[in-house]
Amino acid sequence: MPTLDLTRPPFSGFAVDDIDAARAFYADTLGLTIVDGEMGLLHLTLDESHEVLIYPRDGHVAAPYTILNFPVADIETAVDTLIAKGVVFQQYPDMGTDQKGIFRHGGPLIAWFTDPAGNVLSVLQA
Repeated sequence: MPTLDLTRPPFSGFAVDDIDAARAFYADTLGLTIVDGEMGLLHLTLDESHEVLIYPRDGHVAAPYTILNFPVADIETAVDTLIAKGVVFQQYPDMGTDQKGIFRHGGPLIAWFTDPAGNVLSVLQA
């Protein structure tokens, strides 16, 4: 029986309903490196060893939880910069997010926003 080799770096992936809108958002708005792949796939390159696959899916329904977290050194600067680029931060009144959408009640400072497909992302101060 052959052995199973799971030692290569793993990667994650998520669906979107509009691959062109996703490309523009992740490349232009967030300033990340996007490489077009085969069959309409996008490769979101985070660094030399971390990649996330973005793929089109008809009937896509966004997950109700955070799919991707971006650690930042200064959440105030990150939120202000993204707001200036048109990003709208989610407000969770039951959790006590402030006027910018930043949660400041224990744990890391974190603020949530969505991509054009409704996928929930965050910036968190780390």
